Amino acid sequence: MFLSPIVQLVPGCATAAALIYVGFLMIASVKNIDWNDYRVSVPAFLTLTVMPFTYNISYGIAFGLISYIVISVFCGDFKKIKISSWIIALLFVAMLLLTH
Repeated sequence: MFLSPIVQLVPGCATAAALIYVGFLMIASVKNIDWNDYRVSVPAFLTLTVMPFTYNISYGIAFGLISYIVISVFCGDFKKIKISSWIIALLFVAMLLLTH
């Protein structure tokens, strides 16, 4: 907290190049998604589309993880989901319900 005034001295145009590079790194992994498997492709698509529409990376991750768990439960693969994913998804649901 005591370093935040120093961080605010860096202008937004200085961090834009780093954010563009991170975006390129993120989009490069899209080619590895199995688009024929809807259990993987629907959450990936939701993650990719919710991020730019909400201007929030955490909302994209939340919708992707929640949709992955919902699809896995309806397909009967709920035993493959780790307990940490359940906990994070429940925290995301609480965040979405309590903040909006």
